[in-house]
Amino acid sequence: MSRPRVAFARISQETNALSPIRTTLDDFRRTHWFEGDALLSACEKGGYEAPGFLRNAELSGFVRGARDAAPEVELVPLFSAWAIPGGKLSAETLAAFEARLREDLERAGPLDGLMLSMHGAMTADGDSDPEGRLLQAARQALGEAKLAVSFDLHGQLTPAKVDSVDVLTAYQTNPHRDHFSAGRRAGRILLDTITGRVRPTAAWRTLPMVLGGGTNLDFLQPMRPLFRQVRNLSRRKSVLDASLFTCHLWNDAPELGWSTHVITDGEPALAEDLAEELAEAAWQQRHYPPPELPDASTAIVQARQARLARMTGTVCISDLSDMVGAGAVGESTWLLKALLEEATDLTSYAPIRDDDLVARLWEAPEGTVYEGNVGGRLAPEVSPPLPVRGTLRRKVVCDGFGRMLVLDLGHVQLVVTEAPPLAMKPSFYSDVGLPPMKADICVVKSLFPFRLFFLPQNRKTIYARTFGMTDLDAWRRLPADEPFHPRDEMEDWRPTDRRRRLGR
Repeated sequence: MSRPRVAFARISQETNALSPIRTTLDDFRRTHWFEGDALLSACEKGGYEAPGFLRNAELSGFVRGARDAAPEVELVPLFSAWAIPGGKLSAETLAAFEARLREDLERAGPLDGLMLSMHGAMTADGDSDPEGRLLQAARQALGEAKLAVSFDLHGQLTPAKVDSVDVLTAYQTNPHRDHFSAGRRAGRILLDTITGRVRPTAAWRTLPMVLGGGTNLDFLQPMRPLFRQVRNLSRRKSVLDASLFTCHLWNDAPELGWSTHVITDGEPALAEDLAEELAEAAWQQRHYPPPELPDASTAIVQARQARLARMTGTVCISDLSDMVGAGAVGESTWLLKALLEEATDLTSYAPIRDDDLVARLWEAPEGTVYEGNVGGRLAPEVSPPLPVRGTLRRKVVCDGFGRMLVLDLGHVQLVVTEAPPLAMKPSFYSDVGLPPMKADICVVKSLFPFRLFFLPQNRKTIYARTFGMTDLDAWRRLPADEPFHPRDEMEDWRPTDRRRRLGR
């Protein structure tokens, strides 16, 4: 065949339906936005695909995988838009992305394929499955050309997503550390499909289950054997890829739950058998609830008792109820209040979102004393504003976070941001002059990824629960139209699966 032409793009955001804040194009542009040749350069070897976050992610992997499968391929970069997890997309934002995708595909000329990087747990005003809508739009624009998509394993599978694509891959690790390989697998399978070397046939199952698997970490029991099963399936003869989706707890999709997906090379019966087998193994994980977690006061006691950990590094306390990495607003004051009142003998770094305070203090000179409230402005019903008194120590503009202030509150150094404070990497603090190794406690707003990024500094991890948008039982506050585990007693997942997938 002639030299294949394949386009690639990203539209990625993880939605928390409990957030009162709408996600707009400005949120994407502030966090990550590349177009055309700039996108291709960012994804080439030596490039930096997601500055401030990841050097190599799905689209870098796609570029390498596509070239491995077909060195003569012509890659056509469209655009890459990535936002920090947050509230639902506004209807205008979704419409803008759909229009942009259609226009770019038309402008690209004849294509043999398209690769899209998405999260899989995006929702929008008036649309519970906007990614399905976008994939359907791409399918319509592409005609007979092949379509691949990569998802986060916390994505939500739907008929619109699955039926629109030829190739579907997802992360196979948690904490996620295989963004690149997920994209690379997608690129390889897509180009092998275009060139006729493989004939992908897929099957999937969906489970009425939103919790299970204990901590959900791939290297710990009980999930370790299940993640191993996924990887082993991917290595089997005639199997092109296998995926397990454990869903996003704070999504209000009407058919929320875990899913499995298997792609084989021209063997549909095998794909069905393996997707069923993997789903049954996943269903058994419902017997393992999340671990009991300490409140803020107990977490502080545990950090204080971890004397060796504090002497040799820092203790990371994950603010479980206000995880920006799972779409929370990032302005909770509950843990901060406990640190101020109960950890006076410890040095702590903590973040909070307060764009109003940043605006008021931005022109003030360093050394200015501030006395007033922080936080609790966007969702005061979740956490109230907290009175503080501190000294403005530093003002910095950082990629992805915009303007940031450091308020010296004595034993607590408070980083105030105008954007969601995704405190996930040590650089969140070091970039504003706060070395994590000098802190007894570093508060993070991430569930899993911080474990990788903070590995050189973190000597002990504590998850603290207060009250907020990312509590592990916050799904109880979301509407549900059908029975699911753990809210309801269920022995068999298959009737729900058949209705969701097949409408019967």
